[in-house]
Amino acid sequence: MARFRVGVQLHPQATTVQEMRAAWKAADALGVDSIWTWDHFYPLYGEPDAAHFEAWTLLSAMAVDTERARLGLLVGCNSYRNPDLLADMARTVDHISGGRLVLGIGAGWFERDFDEYGYEFGTAPDRLRSLGEALPRIRSRLGRLNPAPVGELPIMIGGTGPKVTLRLTAEYASIWHGFGAPEEWAKSNAILDEWCEKLGRDPSEIERSVTVRGDNFQRLDDYVAVGATFLVAGLDGPAFDLTDLKKLVAFRDAQ
Repeated sequence: MARFRVGVQLHPQATTVQEMRAAWKAADALGVDSIWTWDHFYPLYGEPDAAHFEAWTLLSAMAVDTERARLGLLVGCNSYRNPDLLADMARTVDHISGGRLVLGIGAGWFERDFDEYGYEFGTAPDRLRSLGEALPRIRSRLGRLNPAPVGELPIMIGGTGPKVTLRLTAEYASIWHGFGAPEEWAKSNAILDEWCEKLGRDPSEIERSVTVRGDNFQRLDDYVAVGATFLVAGLDGPAFDLTDLKKLVAFRDAQ
């Protein structure tokens, strides 16, 4: 059995819903372990006013169209939704998917989203403080919803902030998602282990995820060697080329 799992993040910008649906159906048929999109309201690169789609609505459609892969946002922005409502949304999509949802969340960072949709951007410490307040509310609401989630509904926290984000990950998350080349990612991974030790959390309880793009596709062995247990390919539209994803699946299956 492989020591890691693989996934794909489909960027919901400069594309169509039809292209996205074709891509997530194809990815599910390939046997990926997870399919993700991101939680923004405007493109992050390229034409700033290109077509773009809202994340949770896409997840609902993805839940219906797929059968095998886990699904989620990589990652959702805490500031965009009331925490109790977010837990209820996640529980509902978990039921639609038959128990395959991962609740991805982070503090948020894309200022245009905040400004154009009327959220207070504030400072990074403000947003992290809000995330820290939201996580116990999310956990509490998930425990009180009727019906409860179908699956385990794990929480994924994305980000590499050493003082707050990784501490919150050690306290609340089942999956951590980071970024960068293997050496850079490994530094954050080690800090997460340190937080687990300080808080009395077994570090093996937290799956370690990373986005792989560009030249880093040549370094898959290096990611696994430094502790990555989840490798996620980030793919651009408008038509999603699954070549790199197929390589990632083949790499997993060869282990």
